[in-house]
Amino acid sequence: MGAKDTRRNRGTLAHRARYALGHPGRVPAHARRALRDAWLRLRHRDHIAYYRAVMASDAARSAEAAVGHNPSREQWARIGRMQFDYLVRHGLRPHHRMLEIGCGNLRAGRLFIDHLEPGHYYGIDISPHILLAAQDTLVREGLQAKLPHLTLADDLTFAFLPDGHFDVVHAHSVFSHSPLHVIEECFAHVGRVLAPGGFFDFTFDRTEGEEHQVLHEDFYYRTQTLAELAARYGLAAEFMADWEELPHRQSKMRLTTMSDRASTVRP
Repeated sequence: MGAKDTRRNRGTLAHRARYALGHPGRVPAHARRALRDAWLRLRHRDHIAYYRAVMASDAARSAEAAVGHNPSREQWARIGRMQFDYLVRHGLRPHHRMLEIGCGNLRAGRLFIDHLEPGHYYGIDISPHILLAAQDTLVREGLQAKLPHLTLADDLTFAFLPDGHFDVVHAHSVFSHSPLHVIEECFAHVGRVLAPGGFFDFTFDRTEGEEHQVLHEDFYYRTQTLAELAARYGLAAEFMADWEELPHRQSKMRLTTMSDRASTVRP
């Protein structure tokens, strides 16, 4: 995969005009999406409620469309496998307890569930439509005996989850659709549910230029912004450089609690 283009501001009128000239066949679909999103923002001022409505609209076409902009079934499976393989290489073990934020229709979750001991997977999502699709995935994959938890969430405070329970927290393509206050809410609370020695991996759309958003759906952040925000809540950030070698447009970071980091430092 070539280097990610992290300088462009995709929200500017100039960029959109150049993109339209270079991809005229995509203009009608983009225009329909822009009109839909403007209407949904008028109806839902809260971002979670707004994006839940976006997910419902996308899921009405297909569950796969709601988790990846109309991927083929093969692409859906490939991206899920890529997430799974990477996390296993980087520390996920069968005895771990895992929380997946934005579990979707279990694109990767089906592999995590199969890998983990029964009852050790906990998936949350803001969309009831996509959680119903996740149940269909469980049945199709024959994973009922693994007893995964699938729960609807309204926010990222994790108030209904126990302290120090999860060895691994994972969020793929969640913060790429989240304004900064939603990410901050997650950072403020995720440390509480992490077990000692646990870690939180997430992907994000990275920019090295001006931070921006497109249609209030796609958000682009500098690595430093997220690392500094995490530090406010006692979390140490590590940029996962080897993820950049994989065929995915987003970047990845890992957070651990600073108390864990300090306890591993020898005097």
